[in-house]
Amino acid sequence: MGFYVDRFAPRLTHLCCGSRRIAEQRGLIVPQAEGVVVEIGFGSGHNLGFYRKGKVTQVVGVEPNAGMLRLADRNLAAAPVPVEFHQGVAEDLPLETHSADTAVLTYTLCSVAEPARALSELRRVLKPSGKLLLLEHGRSDEPGVARWQDRLDPFWTVCAAGCHLNRPTRQAVEAAGFSIEQLDTFYLRGAPHVLGFHSRGIAVPR
Repeated sequence: MGFYVDRFAPRLTHLCCGSRRIAEQRGLIVPQAEGVVVEIGFGSGHNLGFYRKGKVTQVVGVEPNAGMLRLADRNLAAAPVPVEFHQGVAEDLPLETHSADTAVLTYTLCSVAEPARALSELRRVLKPSGKLLLLEHGRSDEPGVARWQDRLDPFWTVCAAGCHLNRPTRQAVEAAGFSIEQLDTFYLRGAPHVLGFHSRGIAVPR
């Protein structure tokens, strides 16, 4: 699995997460970031072009997969804001408590090893006045689709290098001590329903 996880999966993820329809969704949420931003699951830096110069003072990106980092060079070079990069995991963030103004979570909750711990870490590093911007795919609100997600998840997780189809976004965020201020749920146009149920919104620490 070493070659698949380190080489093939990062390139596949880079291509899929850079699609036009996903970029459109990023453009609806990421520009709302401000101040010091912590972004977990930084990947190859697809969000960087959506941060606004003058509004964001710094992005602290955290990504565990070295293969993704190798693909980030072009986006890092063109970044409109300062970027501090760390290879590490979302469950143990290299930031002080209450040091970030914004946390950005895009297409990451599906694949972190411990979602509850990762979200708790984001809550820890966010200032009490901070906000969490999220754009995730996950468990559908429709029981029929959710049942298929449960059936397919064991196979999908292996093929997609740890990505899960059936993680409930809203429930996980609220259980970690956040209040949802705004949340839109929808199926991404052109994607199979088992993969395309999306949650896009804003949460704040309780």
